[in-house]
Amino acid sequence: MVEPNFDLIARPYRWLEYLTLGRTLERAREHFLPRLTTSTQALILGDGDGRFTARLLRQNASIRIDAVDISAAMLHLLRQRAQTSRLTTHHTSALTYAPSSTPDLIATHFFLDCLTQPQVDELTACLAATLPPTGRWLVSDFRIPTGLMRAPAWLLIRSLYAAFRLLTGLRTSALPDHSAALERSGLTRIAMHRSLFGLITSELWQKDLVLPDGPPARRAGVHTPS
Repeated sequence: MVEPNFDLIARPYRWLEYLTLGRTLERAREHFLPRLTTSTQALILGDGDGRFTARLLRQNASIRIDAVDISAAMLHLLRQRAQTSRLTTHHTSALTYAPSSTPDLIATHFFLDCLTQPQVDELTACLAATLPPTGRWLVSDFRIPTGLMRAPAWLLIRSLYAAFRLLTGLRTSALPDHSAALERSGLTRIAMHRSLFGLITSELWQKDLVLPDGPPARRAGVHTPS
């Protein structure tokens, strides 16, 4: 399969985003930043021009980050923004990347929607296995809401896929179900924020804590019936 090429849109990416949806996507990425101050090792996949990664590095002075992207131009912009030895960039596909360290945080912002459902299933299963108990996965993405906004949202998402297909060669044309994939991989959603009438979702997932003599604790601090 030919991979899409995001290099041409790297520099105008921020302004294309602002022109399309204002700062909604940026706010979605950063919504749960205050809850990431205890993370020490993060794996961030496909962060675009790196605004979220740079912000996380500034906010958390002890975190180290591996950033993976197939776009050399996007990674170049990230390094320019971050300029720290706590960041390691990997110019490769997330689908073939093998973490060299154990992350306690994985972040995918508007990235899983670039993959097919089988790719999302495989990726989440592989990477969730690298998380320690109570490790977290932060995801921001598009969704099709119910009700009156369903048809307008579907049309907008179809138009965005068409634009990215023209500009980058992206072949994906439908939103995968990342929630089902993360649940199958042993994670539980512990927080969620929706914006733009439900079109955008920001979610924080946590890996199940397996108790020595019982079922998984679905989230830290939550009582599990015996």
